[in-house]
Amino acid sequence: MESNSVLTIEDVNKTFGGLRALSDINLDIEEGKTHAIIGPNGAGKSTLLNVCIGRLAPDTGSVTFNGKNMVGLQPHEINHAGMVRVFQTPEIFPDLTLLQNVMIPALAKRDGMFCFNVFKDMRNQTDIRDEADHALEDVGLIKFRNNKADTISRGDKRRLELAMGLIQHPKLLLLDEPTAGMSRHDTNRTIELLQKIKERGMTKVIIEHDMHVVFSLADRISVLAQGEIIASGAPDEIRGNPIVKEAYLGGEEL
Repeated sequence: MESNSVLTIEDVNKTFGGLRALSDINLDIEEGKTHAIIGPNGAGKSTLLNVCIGRLAPDTGSVTFNGKNMVGLQPHEINHAGMVRVFQTPEIFPDLTLLQNVMIPALAKRDGMFCFNVFKDMRNQTDIRDEADHALEDVGLIKFRNNKADTISRGDKRRLELAMGLIQHPKLLLLDEPTAGMSRHDTNRTIELLQKIKERGMTKVIIEHDMHVVFSLADRISVLAQGEIIASGAPDEIRGNPIVKEAYLGGEEL
Protein backbone atom coordinates (compact mmCIF):
# COMPACT_ATOMS: atom_id res chain seq x y z
CA MET A 1 0.00 0.00 0.00
CA GLU A 2 1.30 3.44 -0.86
CA SER A 3 2.03 5.58 2.20
CA ASN A 4 -0.54 8.20 1.22
CA SER A 5 -3.29 5.71 0.38
CA VAL A 6 -6.32 5.44 2.66
CA LEU A 7 -7.82 2.52 0.73
CA THR A 8 -6.02 -0.05 -1.39
CA ILE A 9 -7.88 -2.71 -3.38
CA GLU A 10 -5.65 -5.52 -4.60
CA ASP A 11 -6.49 -8.31 -7.06
CA VAL A 12 -10.20 -8.33 -6.19
CA ASN A 13 -12.41 -10.72 -8.12
CA LYS A 14 -16.14 -11.34 -7.71
CA THR A 15 -18.39 -13.68 -9.64
CA PHE A 16 -22.13 -14.36 -9.49
CA GLY A 17 -22.74 -17.80 -10.95
CA GLY A 18 -20.98 -17.72 -14.28
CA LEU A 19 -20.86 -13.92 -14.47
CA ARG A 20 -17.62 -12.21 -13.50
CA ALA A 21 -18.68 -8.89 -11.97
CA LEU A 22 -15.17 -7.78 -10.95
CA SER A 23 -11.97 -8.94 -12.58
CA ASP A 24 -8.54 -8.35 -11.00
CA ILE A 25 -9.39 -4.92 -9.57
CA ASN A 26 -6.42 -2.92 -8.30
CA LEU A 27 -7.05 0.58 -7.01
CA ASP A 28 -5.46 3.10 -4.64
CA ILE A 29 -7.48 5.89 -3.04
CA GLU A 30 -5.21 8.73 -1.99
CA GLU A 31 -5.75 10.52 1.31
CA GLY A 32 -7.55 13.84 1.03
CA LYS A 33 -8.51 13.35 -2.61
CA THR A 34 -11.79 12.80 -4.44
CA HIS A 35 -11.63 9.68 -6.61
CA ALA A 36 -14.47 9.14 -9.08
CA ILE A 37 -15.37 5.71 -10.45
CA ILE A 38 -17.31 5.86 -13.69
CA GLY A 39 -18.55 3.40 -16.26
CA PRO A 40 -21.67 2.22 -18.08
CA ASN A 41 -24.54 0.46 -16.31
CA GLY A 42 -23.56 -3.05 -15.29
CA ALA A 43 -19.85 -2.23 -15.21
CA GLY A 44 -19.46 -3.39 -11.59
CA LYS A 45 -19.31 -0.04 -9.78
CA SER A 46 -21.86 -0.75 -7.06
CA THR A 47 -20.51 -4.29 -6.66
CA LEU A 48 -17.09 -2.80 -5.96
CA LEU A 49 -18.49 -0.49 -3.28
CA ASN A 50 -20.40 -3.39 -1.72
CA VAL A 51 -17.17 -5.37 -1.50
CA CYS A 52 -15.44 -2.40 0.15
CA ILE A 53 -18.10 -2.01 2.87
CA GLY A 54 -18.51 -5.73 3.57
CA ARG A 55 -21.93 -6.28 2.01
CA LEU A 56 -20.28 -8.68 -0.43
CA ALA A 57 -17.24 -10.87 0.11
CA PRO A 58 -14.74 -10.97 -2.76
CA ASP A 59 -13.82 -14.36 -4.20
CA THR A 60 -10.16 -13.34 -4.05
CA GLY A 61 -8.15 -10.27 -3.16
CA SER A 62 -7.89 -7.76 -0.34
CA VAL A 63 -9.43 -4.42 0.65
CA THR A 64 -6.98 -2.60 2.92
CA PHE A 65 -8.29 0.44 4.81
CA ASN A 66 -5.94 2.41 7.04
CA GLY A 67 -3.50 -0.50 7.01
CA LYS A 68 -6.01 -3.25 7.89
CA ASN A 69 -7.62 -5.79 5.58
CA MET A 70 -11.40 -5.33 5.75
CA VAL A 71 -12.28 -8.63 4.04
CA GLY A 72 -14.22 -10.81 6.46
CA LEU A 73 -15.42 -7.93 8.64
CA GLN A 74 -19.10 -7.10 9.02
CA PRO A 75 -20.49 -3.88 7.49
CA HIS A 76 -20.98 -2.25 10.92
CA GLU A 77 -17.35 -3.04 11.83
CA ILE A 78 -16.12 -1.39 8.64
CA ASN A 79 -18.38 1.58 9.30
CA HIS A 80 -16.98 1.92 12.82
CA ALA A 81 -13.46 1.82 11.35
CA GLY A 82 -14.33 5.01 9.46
CA MET A 83 -15.51 3.94 6.00
CA VAL A 84 -18.99 5.39 5.52
CA ARG A 85 -21.22 4.88 2.48
CA VAL A 86 -24.04 7.17 1.33
CA PHE A 87 -26.38 5.06 -0.78
CA GLN A 88 -27.97 5.84 -4.13
CA THR A 89 -31.46 5.44 -2.66
CA PRO A 90 -31.65 7.49 0.57
CA GLU A 91 -31.78 5.23 3.62
CA ILE A 92 -33.53 7.58 6.02
CA PHE A 93 -36.23 7.33 8.68
CA PRO A 94 -39.23 9.00 6.99
CA ASP A 95 -41.37 9.41 10.12
CA LEU A 96 -38.60 11.03 12.17
CA THR A 97 -37.47 14.64 11.96
CA LEU A 98 -34.34 15.64 10.10
CA LEU A 99 -32.63 16.32 13.43
CA GLN A 100 -33.51 12.86 14.73
CA ASN A 101 -32.32 11.24 11.49
CA VAL A 102 -28.91 12.87 11.82
CA MET A 103 -28.57 12.08 15.53
CA ILE A 104 -29.22 8.35 15.08
CA PRO A 105 -25.97 7.40 13.26
CA ALA A 106 -23.93 9.47 15.71
CA LEU A 107 -25.52 7.68 18.67
CA ALA A 108 -25.22 4.30 16.95
CA LYS A 109 -21.54 4.81 16.21
CA ARG A 110 -20.84 5.87 19.77
CA ASP A 111 -22.96 3.34 21.66
CA GLY A 112 -23.45 0.44 19.25
CA MET A 113 -26.21 0.01 16.67
CA PHE A 114 -28.82 -1.43 19.01
CA CYS A 115 -27.52 -0.36 22.41
CA PHE A 116 -29.54 2.79 22.95
CA ASN A 117 -33.11 3.95 23.41
CA VAL A 118 -33.51 6.37 20.51
CA PHE A 119 -35.85 8.95 21.95
CA LYS A 120 -34.58 8.83 25.55
CA ASP A 121 -30.97 9.20 24.44
CA MET A 122 -31.83 12.01 22.02
CA ARG A 123 -33.43 14.07 24.77
CA ASN A 124 -30.34 13.73 26.96
CA GLN A 125 -27.61 14.20 24.36
CA THR A 126 -27.26 17.95 23.91
CA ASP A 127 -23.72 17.59 22.54
CA ILE A 128 -24.83 15.26 19.74
CA ARG A 129 -27.90 17.42 19.09
CA ASP A 130 -25.63 20.44 18.62
CA GLU A 131 -23.38 18.41 16.33
CA ALA A 132 -26.41 17.30 14.31
CA ASP A 133 -27.48 20.92 13.93
CA HIS A 134 -24.01 21.75 12.59
CA ALA A 135 -24.28 18.88 10.08
CA LEU A 136 -27.69 20.11 8.93
CA GLU A 137 -26.28 23.62 8.63
CA ASP A 138 -23.44 22.25 6.49
CA VAL A 139 -25.85 20.71 3.99
CA GLY A 140 -28.27 23.67 3.99
CA LEU A 141 -31.13 21.93 5.80
CA ILE A 142 -31.09 23.55 9.23
CA LYS A 143 -34.38 25.39 8.60
CA PHE A 144 -36.09 21.99 8.19
CA ARG A 145 -34.57 20.45 11.33
CA ASN A 146 -37.97 19.77 12.95
CA ASN A 147 -39.72 18.62 9.76
CA LYS A 148 -40.38 14.93 9.18
CA ALA A 149 -38.01 13.49 6.62
CA ASP A 150 -40.80 12.32 4.31
CA THR A 151 -41.92 15.94 3.75
CA ILE A 152 -38.76 17.19 2.02
CA SER A 153 -37.78 16.97 -1.65
CA ARG A 154 -35.75 14.14 -3.19
CA GLY A 155 -32.70 16.38 -3.49
CA ASP A 156 -33.01 17.39 0.15
CA LYS A 157 -33.34 13.73 1.17
CA ARG A 158 -30.02 13.06 -0.56
CA ARG A 159 -28.45 15.95 1.36
CA LEU A 160 -30.02 14.67 4.59
CA GLU A 161 -28.32 11.32 4.11
CA LEU A 162 -25.07 13.14 3.41
CA ALA A 163 -25.45 14.91 6.77
CA MET A 164 -26.05 11.48 8.34
CA GLY A 165 -22.73 10.40 6.85
CA LEU A 166 -20.79 13.52 7.79
CA ILE A 167 -21.78 13.38 11.47
CA GLN A 168 -19.93 10.06 11.69
CA HIS A 169 -16.65 11.85 10.90
CA PRO A 170 -15.62 9.36 8.21
CA LYS A 171 -12.02 8.80 7.25
CA LEU A 172 -13.38 7.76 3.84
CA LEU A 173 -16.79 8.75 2.45
CA LEU A 174 -18.25 6.60 -0.33
CA LEU A 175 -20.94 8.35 -2.39
CA ASP A 176 -23.10 6.22 -4.70
CA GLU A 177 -24.69 8.41 -7.40
CA PRO A 178 -25.05 11.49 -5.14
CA THR A 179 -27.01 13.45 -7.79
CA ALA A 180 -29.12 10.65 -9.30
CA GLY A 181 -32.62 11.84 -10.16
CA MET A 182 -31.91 15.45 -9.24
CA SER A 183 -32.86 18.51 -11.23
CA ARG A 184 -29.98 20.56 -12.63
CA HIS A 185 -30.58 23.15 -9.89
CA ASP A 186 -30.33 20.52 -7.14
CA THR A 187 -27.32 18.94 -8.86
CA ASN A 188 -25.47 22.26 -8.87
CA ARG A 189 -26.32 22.82 -5.20
CA THR A 190 -24.93 19.37 -4.40
CA ILE A 191 -21.75 20.06 -6.37
CA GLU A 192 -21.24 23.23 -4.33
CA LEU A 193 -21.76 21.28 -1.11
CA LEU A 194 -19.32 18.53 -2.11
CA GLN A 195 -16.76 21.13 -3.19
CA LYS A 196 -17.02 22.67 0.28
CA ILE A 197 -16.41 19.26 1.86
CA LYS A 198 -13.52 18.68 -0.55
CA GLU A 199 -11.82 21.85 0.70
CA ARG A 200 -11.70 20.31 4.18
CA GLY A 201 -9.51 17.49 2.89
CA MET A 202 -11.98 14.64 3.38
CA THR A 203 -11.18 11.56 1.29
CA LYS A 204 -14.07 10.58 -0.97
CA VAL A 205 -14.95 7.97 -3.58
CA ILE A 206 -17.78 8.99 -5.89
CA ILE A 207 -19.72 6.77 -8.28
CA GLU A 208 -21.49 9.05 -10.71
CA HIS A 209 -22.94 9.04 -14.24
CA ASP A 210 -23.17 12.82 -14.62
CA MET A 211 -19.88 13.88 -16.19
CA HIS A 212 -20.45 17.49 -15.15
CA VAL A 213 -20.41 16.32 -11.53
CA VAL A 214 -17.38 14.07 -12.08
CA PHE A 215 -15.22 16.70 -13.77
CA SER A 216 -16.27 19.35 -11.24
CA LEU A 217 -15.12 17.29 -8.26
CA ALA A 218 -12.67 14.52 -9.11
CA ASP A 219 -8.91 14.67 -8.59
CA ARG A 220 -8.59 11.23 -10.16
CA ILE A 221 -10.93 9.04 -12.20
CA SER A 222 -11.03 5.28 -12.70
CA VAL A 223 -13.15 3.76 -15.45
CA LEU A 224 -14.84 0.37 -15.07
CA ALA A 225 -16.16 -1.57 -18.05
CA GLN A 226 -17.42 -5.15 -17.87
CA GLY A 227 -15.89 -5.58 -14.43
CA GLU A 228 -12.41 -4.39 -15.39
CA ILE A 229 -10.61 -1.10 -14.82
CA ILE A 230 -9.73 0.05 -18.31
CA ALA A 231 -8.16 3.39 -17.33
CA SER A 232 -7.19 5.49 -14.33
CA GLY A 233 -5.80 8.99 -14.33
CA ALA A 234 -6.32 12.70 -13.90
CA PRO A 235 -9.56 14.13 -15.35
CA ASP A 236 -7.84 15.57 -18.44
CA GLU A 237 -6.25 12.19 -19.20
CA ILE A 238 -9.58 10.41 -18.93
CA ARG A 239 -11.44 13.03 -20.96
CA GLY A 240 -9.08 12.53 -23.89
CA ASN A 241 -8.68 8.76 -23.66
CA PRO A 242 -10.11 7.17 -26.86
CA ILE A 243 -10.57 3.75 -25.19
CA VAL A 244 -12.64 5.36 -22.42
CA LYS A 245 -14.74 7.35 -24.89
CA GLU A 246 -15.47 4.25 -26.91
CA ALA A 247 -16.33 2.07 -23.90
CA TYR A 248 -18.36 4.68 -22.08
CA LEU A 249 -20.10 6.74 -24.74
CA GLY A 250 -19.57 4.96 -28.04
CA GLY A 251 -16.80 7.32 -29.09
CA GLU A 252 -18.54 10.58 -28.14
CA GLU A 253 -16.78 13.25 -26.10
CA LEU A 254 -16.95 13.04 -22.32
